[in-house]
Amino acid sequence: MTVHARKKPVAPQRAPVSKTPTSQPSAKADIQRQLRAHLAALTGGLAPDDYLKAWWEWYLGVAAQPPKQAALAQSAYEKALDSWQFAARASSGSPLSPERENLGFGDTAWNAWPFNAFARTYSNWASWWQQALQAPPGSADADQARVNFAGRLLLDAASPANFLHTNPELLKKTAAESGQNLIRGLKNWLEDAQRTVNGGRPAGTGEFEVGKQVAVTPGKVVLRNRLIELLQYTPQTKNVYAEPILITPAWIMKYYILDLSPRNSLVRYLVEKGHTVFMISWKNPDKLDRDLGMDDYVKLGFLDALAEVRRRIPKRKVHAVGYCIGGTLLAIAAAQLARGRDKPLASVSLFAAQTDFSEPGELSVFITPSQLGMLEAMMQKTGVLESERMGGAFALLRSRDLLWAPAVEQYVRGERPKLNDLMAWNADGTRMPCRMHSEYLARLYLKNELANGEFSVSGQPLDLKDVQVPMFVVGTETDHVAPWRSVYKARALTRSSDYTFLLTSGGHNAGIVSGPVHPKRRHRMLTWSNPTETVSADAWFATAPLFEGSWWPAWQQWLTAHSAAKQVAARIPGAKSLGDAPGRYVRE
Repeated sequence: MTVHARKKPVAPQRAPVSKTPTSQPSAKADIQRQLRAHLAALTGGLAPDDYLKAWWEWYLGVAAQPPKQAALAQSAYEKALDSWQFAARASSGSPLSPERENLGFGDTAWNAWPFNAFARTYSNWASWWQQALQAPPGSADADQARVNFAGRLLLDAASPANFLHTNPELLKKTAAESGQNLIRGLKNWLEDAQRTVNGGRPAGTGEFEVGKQVAVTPGKVVLRNRLIELLQYTPQTKNVYAEPILITPAWIMKYYILDLSPRNSLVRYLVEKGHTVFMISWKNPDKLDRDLGMDDYVKLGFLDALAEVRRRIPKRKVHAVGYCIGGTLLAIAAAQLARGRDKPLASVSLFAAQTDFSEPGELSVFITPSQLGMLEAMMQKTGVLESERMGGAFALLRSRDLLWAPAVEQYVRGERPKLNDLMAWNADGTRMPCRMHSEYLARLYLKNELANGEFSVSGQPLDLKDVQVPMFVVGTETDHVAPWRSVYKARALTRSSDYTFLLTSGGHNAGIVSGPVHPKRRHRMLTWSNPTETVSADAWFATAPLFEGSWWPAWQQWLTAHSAAKQVAARIPGAKSLGDAPGRYVRE
């Protein structure tokens, strides 16, 4: 194991999809689906039977363990006694212990009575519930995970920091402003309610208009089909590396997360370093796209884009890059291409992308057959899954930070947050076709077909072990969408004799969009030269050296090392393009 430092656009014709539309359901199935859709409207899309079963299993587990019952009863008594004793002496202003800051009680105002008693009681209650819901060591029980998730939602919702009369900071602000903050908060709430009804974008996102403040790297649209636009960026150097780069972002997000403001645009960084960059921009699907499936995303998405890149730059292999589920799609396409006589890829780079879904992390609480049935019922009428549903699911995973704290800030404090480019992008959601979304969840998450060697494209089985090109895989430390240990598993599934895994600080989005210079970022990196050599994720973490700073330069140096030494004249997108970047689909 070695260490490396580092003319007017013509509307596209709707091509036939690869699958025939689903057959008409029976009357009974149709009634069941409609009932599920009505239920989903009440539960926010969550399948209640999953959680009822999980709670019942938890209850039976406790009921069958008298020692655990006794321990919980003893703990409840001790924590109740502590709360009463603290409340008795809290009138003199007993301070809270430092760790209470983690629950949102960091301000010194919480040390005054009765708020310190509120905080102490809540802290004891939260601690007891966490003890009661704690899974046995080494447990990977799905029901237990759902119980913990539901319990955490209840705890986050019940925090005294969320309510005006139990939060001393809010009371102090309200008194200082004579209630004007509450008036502003009501106004903010009414504005947001109106936007929700009218389908408008959140407040503050207008400052980041696509093509003006974000997605501003110059380029042209060089291909458009039913599903994608392909962007080719204008070179910024006289000479460029011979091999072009094709980036496949996730289709659940607008591509410009990789082309935000100039300071943190990965696209701009690459073209300024002398690379020819192509980017896939996914269409925001509508009801007419309901029967697009995974096969269509492979063919109309990556393979059509790759064919156009090779038509424009013939006789050159392509550095393929995939982000999030775009990386999963790239891995699938790479396995398919590896079985052909033509070998078009120079390398494969995967950013926060899973290929083994046996440990999907916190998202597993949303992925069950019952939940999938609920989502299919919701999508049946519109043909797509709305972005708000996906955004809501992600917000529930961090409800205190992504739901309650913003609600208190905007509707009680009356203060709108100052958005940055990443936050504005996050509010610019996309939809997903019914068939593709169902296939993705069922085949990859539920059945884990790709890792098990059972995945097929257009009826042809695939095996990731056929992927033997140089690979560069990136995970992020605090990723709750694609946990880095899950991303790391790609090593055992492929047979590359030149394989690098890099772990960067940050989360699923911020860790990837770090910019070329970031004082708060760090990363670890190791490279394998033996195609069969691998170690556990924990062993890798203990061995990989730590580097300070952004991971972008390390990856760019890796790309340079895997490109032809001799550069060529810069390739300027042809005049016969379909328009300027960022194109049309990104604005839909």
